[in-house]
Amino acid sequence: MKPSSKFDIVVYGATGFTGQLVAEYLAAHYTGADAPKWAMAGRSLDKLASVRDAIGAPADTPLIVADADDPTSLKAMVDRTKQVLTTVGPYQLYGSELLAACAATGTDYLDLCGEPVWMRQMIDAHETAAKSSGARIVFSCGFDSLPFELGVFCAQEEAKKVFGAATSRVKTRVRDMRGTFSGGTAASARATFAAAAKDLSLVAMLKNPFVLTPGFEGPKQPLGNRPVIDDDLDCWTAPFVMATINTRNVHRSNFLMGFPYGKDFVYDEMVMTGKGEQGEANAKRVMAVNAEKAGPGGPKPGEGPSKEERENGRYDLLFVALAPDRRQVRAVVRGDRDPGYGSTSKMISECAICLLRDTPDVPGGIWTPGAAMGHCLIKRLVDHAGLTFGVES
Repeated sequence: MKPSSKFDIVVYGATGFTGQLVAEYLAAHYTGADAPKWAMAGRSLDKLASVRDAIGAPADTPLIVADADDPTSLKAMVDRTKQVLTTVGPYQLYGSELLAACAATGTDYLDLCGEPVWMRQMIDAHETAAKSSGARIVFSCGFDSLPFELGVFCAQEEAKKVFGAATSRVKTRVRDMRGTFSGGTAASARATFAAAAKDLSLVAMLKNPFVLTPGFEGPKQPLGNRPVIDDDLDCWTAPFVMATINTRNVHRSNFLMGFPYGKDFVYDEMVMTGKGEQGEANAKRVMAVNAEKAGPGGPKPGEGPSKEERENGRYDLLFVALAPDRRQVRAVVRGDRDPGYGSTSKMISECAICLLRDTPDVPGGIWTPGAAMGHCLIKRLVDHAGLTFGVES
């Protein structure tokens, strides 16, 4: 981390839907003499000023003009801060120049990325530079994939207590999720599919569960692409739309931490839909909804739920660690807001504060949040971001 800079955190994309929520969160929760020094950045000074006033941020909150299409402006922004927190996606379209500038200058970088092919390209291109400069590059600091990565971590911690060792098999099952599908997530999916259509070599990367673990290929993983009965939970399950990024990040965490879950670790994510014929029908309905949301009729970037909808959202995630004899331990992660916006904006904000204040000694490199910050991050998310972590009998 840079020893000194004018700002601790710059929120890049502060005029976008999620960026505005991040800026609003920082303005509301981090005030006073010991608050981090932060600024808002985006393409338009007038829009930045309008957002600043709308969210009730102090009138003297610094505003920075920066544009993904203007590398000089990005470099000028990066040079003034210890961290850049970016909500400007799809990152494969708007993130490469910014990440490269951060890696080269020792500036920490945090995003909400759910684009595994681009992430692997950035790892290959910039991890050496980040390690050399001391920049901590932290992908996927929102609903994809923070609760999942940390939920597996908690399940394995409980497995060590009960079984004496971590298990080589963990299942994540989404029991409840109330919230609006993110327009940014949908845009990222569309951009990824468009890139793969132009370059068929990317298809193999998209399908590879170990795309984020360079030099390591683990065992065959469940496909998770159709409704199936889960015998361990005695219910029908449907494909989970975010599994294609979350599973990759969980395997990268295991890789970065030195394989505490083993090199034979198998992991998947599905949505629980109930028992019997009704459970099967629900599972098929989930598949249809997933296809619709990711298609051209899905939400657009910049669109999002109302304040009431965000505050009435929630999620309930079950993590099942299975011993070889099929004994189970269960961990649970719950959130108190719409996952794609209300909870995500809090999570990435607290990741930034945690990296800045709680884990300053984490070395440079390209990280997942859990591998970089672990227990410190869990505590901060419980204390400040409305997440709960627990075990279930």
